[in-house]
Order: sequence, then C-alpha cells, then structure tokens
Amino acid sequence: MNIFGKTIRLFLVDGTPNGLTTAELSNWTGIGIKVPRIKVREYNNRPEFRKPGVYILIGKGDNNEDVAYIGEAEVIADRLAHHIANRDFWNEVLFFGSKDQYLNKAGVKYLENRLYELAINAGRYSINQNIPTRPELSEAEQAELEEFLSNIKILTATLGHKIFESLDETIDQDETNQLILFCKNGAGACGKGSPSTEGFIVYKDSLLMMTEQPSLSDGIVSDRRKMLSEGIIEIENGFYKLTKDYIFTSSSRAAAATLARSASGPLEWKTEEGIQLKYLEI
Repeated sequence: MNIFGKTIRLFLVDGTPNGLTTAELSNWTGIGIKVPRIKVREYNNRPEFRKPGVYILIGKGDNNEDVAYIGEAEVIADRLAHHIANRDFWNEVLFFGSKDQYLNKAGVKYLENRLYELAINAGRYSINQNIPTRPELSEAEQAELEEFLSNIKILTATLGHKIFESLDETIDQDETNQLILFCKNGAGACGKGSPSTEGFIVYKDSLLMMTEQPSLSDGIVSDRRKMLSEGIIEIENGFYKLTKDYIFTSSSRAAAATLARSASGPLEWKTEEGIQLKYLEI
C-alpha cells in the first residue's frame, strides 16, 4: 500500500502556543481547534465555536493519570460553557468541525461514538463516560465520516495528544515482521517488548522483579510505585506482572523497571536468538 505525505497547517491565533491554535489539512473541509479552558470565553464568538462538532476535554485525574471526555454538540460554544460550569478536571479542549455545512447532528454523533471506541481501544487515557449512541447511517455516509475520522486522529496527535493512537501503531514494523525482544534474569524476571517511536513498549503479562536493588534510580522507583497504585502492575507469585502493554521512554528505563536495578536497555533486551538490541539499532 502506498503511503502519502500530508501537509498540516497550524496557526497560532494570538502568536503564542498558550492561546487558540487552529489545525488544517490540505484538501480537507474540516478544521481542528485547540484552546486552553481559561481562554474558551475569550474566543467563543469565533465562527468555529458556533458550529456542530465533536470535542475532547483533556485533563488529569485524582492520581495524575490522563483523563478525557468525548462529546458532540450542535453549537460547540454552548456545550463548552456547560462543561466549564459542571466539569472541573479538564484544562484544555480540542474540537473538530467543518468549514462548510458538511457535518450535521447524525454525523457528529457518529464521530463521537467512533472516537470513544478508538480511545477505549488505545487505552492511553481514562475515559469515564457512558458509551455514546451511534446513529443509523448509510454505508456511503459512514465511509465519508470514517475519512473525516482519520483526519481527526492525525490532527489530535499533531496537537499533542495521542489519545486515539494504539501502542501497536508506534512500533516500526513491516507487514510480516515485528521485532520482539526479551529481558530476563536467572531469578525469573521475564520482560517482553518492542522498540517504539515513543520509546519502548513492554507487553502485558511481562514479569518484573519486586525487590529493588540500590542501583535502581529514584525516578524508576517512583514510576513502579505509580504503576502499582494505578493497577498497571500487580503482585503475582513474588513478581510484578504487567496488566496491560506499557510504554517507557527508553529501552534502558524499560530494562531497569523489569530487572529492578540499573540496566542498559541496548544490552539487556535481546532476541530469542540472543542478539542484543544495540546490534539491531545500527
């Protein structure tokens, strides 16, 4: 399958990254908006705010985890005013509409449902809401909206939030080959993972050492405690077991978290045949 490049135009309305940002793709009738919560009222008379669209409220939960709420509205500004009054967790909103009259009520409800599905499947953000209802649409209408959806996904990531991007999509692989590596020790630790465009993914059911050695950095000790409190790892037969795929910012952090000591990822992560990651990165 041929892959084509895309041109994205970002415009900082007030000349700073702390105000309203618009995002557009070439040859697309849609538009994306990113704006901090405290700036919503300042900009809510702009035409983009007076149209139908889907929106994503983004913030942090009680345990500092990423949290999002996905919704739709016939008039974006009115719904955001309601959420400012009734929802405290969010500090930024992204929303997407059309520069023409393309989107209607059924269209935005379809997009809301599909975005919810993508976010749940990606598992990056906590999404605490009921499943949005999906309207009945023709096959042709769904195909058009799926194309619109794919552009929303691209722009959301471009604007700094990979809420809809699964971890598998960050792995560099061809259609027939995925690089699987292992990090083990004689005590029974067994990590399974892959390099990623965001660092290094360690897969669900990997076993991590519980007892931490003095060489383990304070930062990784803190990360492991946070993972335990959030249920990302759980105690099983004297090990920490990953309950979901988890991404570390580097292979070395992944190895250190697995072995509970200072570790070099390029040396510790190996193929089944014993080839070290450092030789695969050359």
